[in-house]
Amino acid sequence: MGLPGKCFPTVVCFWDWLGPDKVVHFLLFAVLSFLSLWGYRAFLFNINYPHRNRLFIIISLISILYGGLTEILQKYLFINRYGSCYDFIADAIGCLIGIIIFHFLAQKKLKKLTNSESNI
Repeated sequence: MGLPGKCFPTVVCFWDWLGPDKVVHFLLFAVLSFLSLWGYRAFLFNINYPHRNRLFIIISLISILYGGLTEILQKYLFINRYGSCYDFIADAIGCLIGIIIFHFLAQKKLKKLTNSESNI
């Protein structure tokens, strides 16, 4: 995150954002948001937990805001690093994909739990 960025390719135009640097941003933040939510799976998979939706939203926002904060720090604080709105877009899209994947798995797990409870 704070290492010198001399070896990373620079973004010249919008279509260049699909380069390897943006794919890395995308994948890292997808994993970050998924694992952040996974850490709270005991609460998020609990049907009776009253703040499940609020917790889901808070963790999701923290992941996305972290991507924005890293870009701001790279622009104004780190030496030989450059903040980029395209990097933040890749970070945010990665976060959203990680969140969607977790949400899909959570819904599947909750459906399985409700079906097993109704069979008892």
